Amino acid sequence: MRTQMIATLVTAGLVSGCAVGPNYARPEVPTPAAFRADIAHADLASLADVKWFELFKDQRLQEMIRTALVQNFDLRDAVVRVELARANLGITRADQFPTIEASAGLTAQRSASQSRTFGTVASDLLSFEIDVWGRLRRATEAARADLLASDNFRKAVITTLVSDVASAYFNLLELDMELAIARRTLQLREDSLTIIRNRERGGLGTLLEVRQGEQLVHAAAQIIPDVERLIEQTENQISLLLGGSPTTMGRGVSLIDQEQPPAVPGGVPSALLDRRPDILAAEQNLVAANAMIGVVKAAYFPRISLTGFLGVQSDALSSLFSGPARIWQFVPQVTQPVFNAGRLRSNVRLATAQQELALIEYQRVIQTAFREVSDSLIQYQKVREIRAQQELLVATLQERSRLSYVRYHGGIDTLLNALDADRDLFDAELRLAQTRRNELLAMVQLYRALGGGWQ
Repeated sequence: MRTQMIATLVTAGLVSGCAVGPNYARPEVPTPAAFRADIAHADLASLADVKWFELFKDQRLQEMIRTALVQNFDLRDAVVRVELARANLGITRADQFPTIEASAGLTAQRSASQSRTFGTVASDLLSFEIDVWGRLRRATEAARADLLASDNFRKAVITTLVSDVASAYFNLLELDMELAIARRTLQLREDSLTIIRNRERGGLGTLLEVRQGEQLVHAAAQIIPDVERLIEQTENQISLLLGGSPTTMGRGVSLIDQEQPPAVPGGVPSALLDRRPDILAAEQNLVAANAMIGVVKAAYFPRISLTGFLGVQSDALSSLFSGPARIWQFVPQVTQPVFNAGRLRSNVRLATAQQELALIEYQRVIQTAFREVSDSLIQYQKVREIRAQQELLVATLQERSRLSYVRYHGGIDTLLNALDADRDLFDAELRLAQTRRNELLAMVQLYRALGGGWQ
């Protein structure tokens, strides 16, 4: 009998009434047929569908990313926030079900004429709110959306973390390349300075040429400590991303040997709505805000609560469980707001405004994502073109520098032309290293903008 009564109450609460407030429907968002600058690859699968360890082939980089996915502080924080949201959902959802408690009591009374003992065992103290208007269901809907938003935020942190580690690693490799160029150039200039000094001692050169040679040596030498500083600071940055103390970082494949995919398509723009974590998180925030309208609207209607008491009681402890002493009590309570100076109406307005803000944010995040993908596609394409031209420029300047020094040592040209060619070559080689890095960074940025890396 008691079990049937509890089951009846639970069923009544779960199926009674309809939830007030608007039901969520995904807003219509206009999406382009293809990303700008991605027309040629519109029919290919998105780069974001590639797993990060298939995109980044460098084993050392893969080790760094795996370490970061375990130890990074921001990601660990995001994981704990998911657990907080999950616990909050459990607490909110529990309000839809009866609360059942057990208690027992014993009272002894002694007088000159008699001694009596009273006993009470309440096996079920039941309290339950019948969710006629869906207030509790809407609150659970909002809490579930908060959980999904937190989980998508965690995925967004993963996407950012993978791209940040890869970007920092490619920056480190580029600085290594700059350091190698600077050291090689310094050695060549020191060798040239030795020749210039020998020519000046033999009367074939001037002191001005010696000073010009020294200028080039000092210019190359001062770059080396600055690049070494940037290398150590970049290693410290990677150490923090990996959740560790500053230390030296190992290297894998050199910058110029890094593999790149043959194509970097953006895919179908509409697929971005279901793949990019920050868009999914913004949508779940909108779902939660939409559900909260129902929660506050339900406050207009009566709140029906049921309190039940089932147990046994006896004035003799020895017959507490054997005698006909079962008792029960069942009390419904109805609470209806009468006057609150417009508080309920203002709460509805507040919830509606918050829902509108969430909708605006959802739309803004989507359009921002479209722009970031288009920017990244353009960046990648143009940097590739710049890199190709920069390679041709370096090849030309290498030949110019070689011919200039040959002509100078042969006595048919001035040192000034050779020094100019040397300076131009040094600057071009540094820019080529930076352009190669920028090409890799553009690929990483596109991968992040498309929502890749959290699979």
